[in-house]
Amino acid sequence: MDLENLIENVLNALTAGITIGCIYGLMCIGLGLIFGIMKVVNFAQGELLMLGMFASLYLVTGGGVLAFLGPYIGPFVGALLAGPIIFIAGGFMHKFLISRVSGLRTAGTIDDGHFGQLIITLGISLILQNGGMIVFGSTPASVRTPLSSSAFQLGPIYGDATVFLNKAKLIACAVAIVTAIALYFLLEFTRIGKALRAAADNPTAATYMGIDVDKYYRMAFGLGSGITAIAGGLMATYLSFGPFVGFDYVIIMYSGVVLGGIGSIMGAFWGGLTVGFVQQFSALILPPQLQNAAIFIVFLLIVLLRPQGLFGRSAERA
Repeated sequence: MDLENLIENVLNALTAGITIGCIYGLMCIGLGLIFGIMKVVNFAQGELLMLGMFASLYLVTGGGVLAFLGPYIGPFVGALLAGPIIFIAGGFMHKFLISRVSGLRTAGTIDDGHFGQLIITLGISLILQNGGMIVFGSTPASVRTPLSSSAFQLGPIYGDATVFLNKAKLIACAVAIVTAIALYFLLEFTRIGKALRAAADNPTAATYMGIDVDKYYRMAFGLGSGITAIAGGLMATYLSFGPFVGFDYVIIMYSGVVLGGIGSIMGAFWGGLTVGFVQQFSALILPPQLQNAAIFIVFLLIVLLRPQGLFGRSAERA
């Protein structure tokens, strides 16, 4: 491989790592929010991503609700609107299922409800996967936009080396960053954010201060579900998906959350960004089927050298 090709491949991997990594970071925030505040390991997070994809699809094409926005704006508005829809679904999921095995109800038990949480979230995952197969079918779908097949061209930068920026991924990246920043301000500078942090730090003390811990846990689960759904809607603009797509990304979500530092909300974003970089750069030397293996190699190295994660100092609260 000559120098020009090498530079072109590295620069394209770098830009792809940033754009895709930001979207990964957003979906990792959803999982990190649920675990950081509620201490619930949610095996159904990948299926919430899948529901976000299908919610965006039906808003844009199936029901035609956003058809008037056209194929350039509609898919991204659909991704954002998928968030509130799955937020409501996540709230109901918490109210009728997750709350039974989490929160103050299980405080003081031998396992603090963790065994029940694992079984229930795994059951929800299987139900959503197979229910999705029945409702949505097995044919791969996508939220079509002409932007996914066009790119901005930068260069030549060195000789004939040129960088290509996929328009759909670039816009999705920008939306993901804005959403992550909005969530950060919500958590840091609003009464809701303070209540969520109090419920996470010490739920018993928060109850004595008049905070409805169960209510804010439900809000945290809904927010985590909605944020991941938005990431799913953004991903649907440039890739095809089906009812079992969540399984492919739940590994990435858990890797990103642990890499960023367990309990750190915004650290999860940087963890997802790191996973995106590793995935894209590993594609330069490894076949596609081994990219997840590269992610786990980096994951194990970071756990070995820095068990608290990349942003472990902020793990108590982000």
